[in-house]
Amino acid sequence: MEITSHPLFGIILTLGTFEIGKRIYNKFRLPILNPILIAILLIVGVLMIFKIPLESYESGSKMLSLFLGPVTVILAVPLYKQLDLLRSHLFPILIGVTVGAITSIATVIILGKVMGLERVLLLSMAPKSITTPIGMELSKNIGGIQAITIVGIMITGITGAVAAPIICEVFRIKNRVAKGIGVGVSSHAVGTSKAIEMGEVEGAMSGLAIGLTGVATIIVLPMVLKVLYKFLI
Repeated sequence: MEITSHPLFGIILTLGTFEIGKRIYNKFRLPILNPILIAILLIVGVLMIFKIPLESYESGSKMLSLFLGPVTVILAVPLYKQLDLLRSHLFPILIGVTVGAITSIATVIILGKVMGLERVLLLSMAPKSITTPIGMELSKNIGGIQAITIVGIMITGITGAVAAPIICEVFRIKNRVAKGIGVGVSSHAVGTSKAIEMGEVEGAMSGLAIGLTGVATIIVLPMVLKVLYKFLI
């Protein structure tokens, strides 16, 4: 059996490229050098150069996906440490998450329609700002293509992680709760990894926003689609 056909190949390649990405990021500390982005580019490069079938890589990489849920739950630990802060900002957080979810869906549909995307692509991209497990199921239920949804979620997360510090600096956003919620609402778990680097409060609020945005999106998506249905025809 070729080494590329073994399940460990996908695991080793994923962990190895991510480690390289971390080392590069730690050395230069540039937002564009996000470890996940570097890992993705390296993995794609390896698969293309050596002509390795995607199925061979996925046989092992899918095993890592099993840890996605538990890792997300771990984000509750820093949130627990910030319960008092959460209670004092509960109403603004709920409003911000709801508005963020609506804005995310509406902008995808409107801009996608302007660019001439087909209806199925618009539906596939609508859940782009929520965590992968929820986004996949939601995409399936509304008639989207799960594979495209996953790509949209990945791009959204990486873009958010790269752009978050820059946006906060340009617009002079100083409130730590606002920064954390903004990152979590717009770029889910990948963005939260950057929010944790920004600070403990930012990381806790971003982790909270992941769950709240998922729930808010499930609730508001059908309503937003109904309002904007004429754009999907």
